[in-house]
Amino acid sequence: MKSSKYILFLLLLGLSFGCSLTKNLQENEYALFENELKGIEKADEERLSALLQPETNFRIPLLNVSPGVSIYRIGRSFFDSSKVAEKRKNFEAELQSLEEKEEFDSLSRKEEKRIEKVSGRIESLKYKEEYGNGLMRTGNPVTRLDSTAIKNTTQNLSGYLNNNGFFESKVDFEVKTKKKKAYVTYEIEEGPLYLIDSVYTRTDNEEIIKLLNQSKQRSLLKTGKAYAQDDITAERNRVEELLKNNGFYMFTKTYLEYLVYMDTVAKTVKISQEIQKPTFAEKHRVYSLDEINFRVNPPSNEFADQQVNVEYNGIDFSFYRDRYSEKILDSRVLFEKGSTYQRNMVIESQKQLSNLDLFRFVNITFDTLGNSLTANIFTQPAEKYQLTNQVGLSITEQLPGPFFSTSLRNRNFFRGGEILEFNFRAGLEGVASATNQGVYQSRELGISSSVIFPRFLVPFYPSSLRKFGRYNPNTRVQIGYNYTNRPEYTRTSFNGKLAYTWATLNNRQQFTVNVADLNYIQTPAITPEFGEILLDLANQGNNLIWSFLPSYISSISGQSIINFNSYGNFRNRPSSMLRLFVESGGTLLNFRDIPTNSEETEIANFQWLKLQADFRRYYPLDEKQTLAYRLNFGIAQPYGVSNGILPYEKYFFAGGGTSIRAWQARRLGPGSSNPRRGPEGEYDYPFEEPAEMIIESMLEYRRNLFSYFDMALFLDIGNSWVIGVDQTRPGADFRFDRFYKELAVGSGIGLRMDFDFLIIRLDLATKAIDPAQPEGERWVLDNISFRRPFGVRGQTVFNFGIGYPF
Repeated sequence: MKSSKYILFLLLLGLSFGCSLTKNLQENEYALFENELKGIEKADEERLSALLQPETNFRIPLLNVSPGVSIYRIGRSFFDSSKVAEKRKNFEAELQSLEEKEEFDSLSRKEEKRIEKVSGRIESLKYKEEYGNGLMRTGNPVTRLDSTAIKNTTQNLSGYLNNNGFFESKVDFEVKTKKKKAYVTYEIEEGPLYLIDSVYTRTDNEEIIKLLNQSKQRSLLKTGKAYAQDDITAERNRVEELLKNNGFYMFTKTYLEYLVYMDTVAKTVKISQEIQKPTFAEKHRVYSLDEINFRVNPPSNEFADQQVNVEYNGIDFSFYRDRYSEKILDSRVLFEKGSTYQRNMVIESQKQLSNLDLFRFVNITFDTLGNSLTANIFTQPAEKYQLTNQVGLSITEQLPGPFFSTSLRNRNFFRGGEILEFNFRAGLEGVASATNQGVYQSRELGISSSVIFPRFLVPFYPSSLRKFGRYNPNTRVQIGYNYTNRPEYTRTSFNGKLAYTWATLNNRQQFTVNVADLNYIQTPAITPEFGEILLDLANQGNNLIWSFLPSYISSISGQSIINFNSYGNFRNRPSSMLRLFVESGGTLLNFRDIPTNSEETEIANFQWLKLQADFRRYYPLDEKQTLAYRLNFGIAQPYGVSNGILPYEKYFFAGGGTSIRAWQARRLGPGSSNPRRGPEGEYDYPFEEPAEMIIESMLEYRRNLFSYFDMALFLDIGNSWVIGVDQTRPGADFRFDRFYKELAVGSGIGLRMDFDFLIIRLDLATKAIDPAQPEGERWVLDNISFRRPFGVRGQTVFNFGIGYPF
């Protein structure tokens, strides 16, 4: 009840500052309320809409109020530009005095630092003078009707239509005003859309003609396609890339000229692709690599006499001392002596050499002599040791908690490009207790040591380095220790891992294979309350207690990540990502008769198979609006000596900030089982709910509001289940004839602050369909009313997160 009062107070406060958008407008000034396009039939309306300038202010629906304008006005109310200008002038006078002193006398170190500080302060004040204080920059001023902007928009619309085949289009506009509000309508007459009738190339270079004919299917200029200027630009880039990847080192797109001939009767165009001759020769020539030099520069000239020269596989290496493996470096150079020049292989070589993390920079240049090239690879060693410290907040369940991590890297440890790495991490976090209500602290500590080899250790044969080098292969050998202290138990684990990773040339697919993943896990302390819960479950036939016995866990696993269009960068183009994971536990090593210090100590053994597929898609609607969705499916099946139990860390859990957000972390499901509730039926689920199957789908609409503030509307659907009947949780098992009735549904609204380097996420989610209720009573959204805006206690969940949920 108190929280709703606070929210109402903040809303009223915002409205009081916001008032009307038309407030304080001068005579003949109007607030731009609407930009509208009319007459569009074939053109891309979204791209045309993006050209409308200036943009109207975001407004709260049904209200003449804009949060961005409100924030701007608050900042403007205590901003005095004359004081800022006066401060700037004072600092400029001080700087001038210091610079005059510098001309006649040497400055002290203190005065030099003062010059730097004053210069920075002047730049900051200039920026503040132009754009206002922090609140003004966060919000935005009222968008006013601007005749110049309308004229520019009209020209931009006309230019876009002309560049996209509407050569006979016309654009006009109409402005209507009412009570200091302006409404602008752009009237468009598209006219006929011109299509490409034919495309032909003019050049006397037969080699180029042959290449163009071989790649004709990939051409962006096709007969019958609508004319588009962007296609010509893209085709020019494609042809340049094609030729440079086939030996034409000196060719650039400046030699390409496109002439467009219009047929105004047939409404078609003929495109002539003309390749100009070079000024330095009779024709464009194919270049081959005559020599390759690889130089690792010393840290400074005083070490120049400590260079070591080695020749290997046609590459002349020059090292600073004998510290590097020519075989490893050669495996990452993807072009060879005597081969035809290929720009894509040069770029990929530079990337692969940088991936070794051994050098500060990698530069590749070429010298020409006739039709031959000399490739020069210049590098400089990175620091031998690198110490990285991080302090911040992390969240996986409830409230964010502080963490500290440090990492020490020793590069080129065995002089074969290996990296020795030590990691330490400690943190606190708020988690929901399994035996009590409320939020408690979880303490975590992790230490690990690993060696990363820039090759596959097994199988190894002489040609394997060169064969696999282009895939950025790595072998990681790791040992570690983890300690977790939760409200219910204390858990420790010693682990060892041997893992292989590699990727395709374009990084579209990344692969990881854990050849051996070994863990020894102990739970030395369990609270009496939690122990009673586990024993009670065991008496009812649920062997979850096995997951908390000392155990040796071994597994083999593989993961593939397929990334389309760089998912995660969230640019203005569709992108998606598919993650596939498979794991077999207990099949590599299954320790059964391991001696212990006590005859009473029981060792748990596990065998299982686990599969998971996670698909994510990001689709921009326009520059400000996007749709994103996620589909996640996973199943894990114990067998053999496991007694039907998985290691606790291998279970699936539903609910939380990156799952079904209307349920607390790890508290949803399984199936239609009815968890223990509060005395009045509130949603105070006290237990984590481990399951062997999970199905999740999440749909999210995202929109930029103003500045770095974004909003989101989301709908989450999913649940978890067990495989087979669980006597302690009736309805928890997966059944084809009813699982669709047990899908939980949550919906909500979110606010995100996108600072580029950091994204803070606030999500408010409400349960709409609760599968734990009896059939016919699972629709619980009607619990929400004006008197109870958040429903019954626990129905609405607040999530705080860092980064996007998916």
